Amino acid sequence: MSKVKTYQLNKSKSNSLLSDLGILVKFKLTMMVVISSQLAYAISAGAAFDWMVFSFLSLGGFLITGAANTLNQVLEREFDINMERTKDRPLAAKRMTVSTGVMFAGFMSLIGVSLLALLNPLSGLLGMLSMIIYAFIYTPLKRVSTLSVGIGAIPGALPVLIGCTAHSGALTILGILLFCIQFLWQFPHFWAIGFLAFEDYKKAGFKLLPEHNGMIDRRVGLHSFIYAVLLIAVIFSLSVVSTISAIAIVFSALMTVVYAAYSLNFYIKHDRSSARKLMFSSFVYLPVVLIVLLVF
Repeated sequence: MSKVKTYQLNKSKSNSLLSDLGILVKFKLTMMVVISSQLAYAISAGAAFDWMVFSFLSLGGFLITGAANTLNQVLEREFDINMERTKDRPLAAKRMTVSTGVMFAGFMSLIGVSLLALLNPLSGLLGMLSMIIYAFIYTPLKRVSTLSVGIGAIPGALPVLIGCTAHSGALTILGILLFCIQFLWQFPHFWAIGFLAFEDYKKAGFKLLPEHNGMIDRRVGLHSFIYAVLLIAVIFSLSVVSTISAIAIVFSALMTVVYAAYSLNFYIKHDRSSARKLMFSSFVYLPVVLIVLLVF
């Protein structure tokens, strides 16, 4: 009987550790990042698709993103306690020590950068740059200035560029344009999320949205619309890339018009309902556009 109880206790601890590791690396978010990088690689490689390169890119990207998210939680553990959605994170709740978190981040970053560097030096460099900007520039800047959103959009868009360089080993027009798409997409996406979680962010002292008299500046919706419109210009710029079809460009442009319409609606109504609609449309927009560019 005691052996059964011991086994169940050990199994429970094991499941708890795995669950905490999933939270530490922000598993779902990290997988979204990896998938965007995978799709960019497939778009760039075309018929030259290589499963070995794809595997190194996927694992390396997952580990680097996981390391960046872990370092983010190490640095923000005292602030995460103040937010409902983050107070139960392993470091904030003190189920995991800081040294353990740093150790996991160190191993993941070392292996992740090494895997990307095995593909080519540029991919390794961009992977390391992405982690450094996210963890050591964006993370502390969140408590100082709303400029952090623009800074954070850089590592947020680098995965698609890394996906392209994994194939080419160099900066290409396609890679730069895909980077621009993911960079611009993030502003309406994040501002919608920030609008919905504004009070939580404020409790933690994060300055992520512009304010006016203690309230969210309604111009955040206008800026979301402007960035979405800029996306349309980038989409049509893909016409200079010979491997991208006119059908893919037109369909992607139509998707972007819809995304811009949700952004405009957010500006006009400036309420939780319009912010929620914009947020959900952003979840759909990016993967669909990347899949369209790959398939057509």
